[in-house]
Amino acid sequence: MLLHIPEVLTRDELARIRRALDAADWTDGRETVGVQGAQVKRNEQLPDASPLKAELGKIVLAALERNPLFFAAALPLKILPPRFNRYAGGGEYGFHVDGAVMRLGGREQLRSDVSCTLFLAEPDEYDGGELIVSDTYGEHEAKLPAGDLIVYPSSSLHRVAPVTRGARLASFFWVQSMVRDDARRRMLFEMDTAIETLRRDGADAQAVLQLTGVYHNLLRQWSEV
Repeated sequence: MLLHIPEVLTRDELARIRRALDAADWTDGRETVGVQGAQVKRNEQLPDASPLKAELGKIVLAALERNPLFFAAALPLKILPPRFNRYAGGGEYGFHVDGAVMRLGGREQLRSDVSCTLFLAEPDEYDGGELIVSDTYGEHEAKLPAGDLIVYPSSSLHRVAPVTRGARLASFFWVQSMVRDDARRRMLFEMDTAIETLRRDGADAQAVLQLTGVYHNLLRQWSEV
């Protein structure tokens, strides 16, 4: 499921992050990928050990915690601490699939079920830089307003188009979902969305209750917690 989640960050949060990133020291983005990824990746990142990365990551995580649409879509169990990258001067990331298992710290690991890109620069600030996700229905492009989030299955083949003007800034991270299977996550998301619509529209309370029970029983059956 490819989903656009608007306005994850407030304008104040976005401004704070942008001020920090505009003065940041960046490092080669290939430091955090394997041999195959390094062959097609040309960008910059905040170092994993950077205190600034940790500080800004807390802002992103707090924003995600208050966003019901993100929770409904991703059903997060674990989230990799957000990272931050910068594409400029022709920087790009060729087609690749994200690693299946990532280290959270110590001996704890995360299975990447959902990939997330939080855009931090407005679309008119740079040319190129589209996130292109390829699936059985073709290629889908995303170049969103600053503060908006795109989520998609980590199993997807995807790339970032070359940035030919300006700089593309983003935060990116991965989610291990309570529900491993993307098709099941999509069904639960669509059911949850339908329930909320029916509740807002004043639908029969007993019917909404029954449908809510079905949702939670499916989540109980499919979740891995």
